[in-house]
Amino acid sequence: MSEEIINKVAQSSLQVFDLEDYFPTQPITGVDISQWLEEGFLLREKEFRAALQEHSWEKYNHHLVYIYCSTDAIIPAWATILVASYLNPFAEIVIHGNKKELLVNYYQREIASLNFNKYQDNPCILKGCSKKPVPEEVYVIALQYLQKVAKSVMYGEACSAVPIYKKR
Repeated sequence: MSEEIINKVAQSSLQVFDLEDYFPTQPITGVDISQWLEEGFLLREKEFRAALQEHSWEKYNHHLVYIYCSTDAIIPAWATILVASYLNPFAEIVIHGNKKELLVNYYQREIASLNFNKYQDNPCILKGCSKKPVPEEVYVIALQYLQKVAKSVMYGEACSAVPIYKKR
């Protein structure tokens, strides 16, 4: 009685949208402004500019970079912008914020550039349970695109998907 096991999910028109497929392959790097501040708190413009000029910016080539300050120093806006100006020729993305905000920014760009034709009028699963740190906000971004084209959107895995949206 050995019946062939049939994968009905693979045979259906169900499309899976997996955000892990678009997770960045580039290094993600944080640049802490406090390293150029006196005792991590005081920004002296002349010394700050000199330290930035001497820094080895090439090491951020093809990196995704977030600029932050690990101390409670009050940083003028121009300081972060100045650091970004040194990073821009090398890094693929530069933001002021944290790693999570960088990932959201990265995914916004990636998802906006995708072709969603294969999801047109098809049921779709927005795959959950990722092994990589995909921020929850990114699922909301993906839903906005999928909802415009898909017949329905579910979240999770094919065996236990939660209905999210169904076109009327």
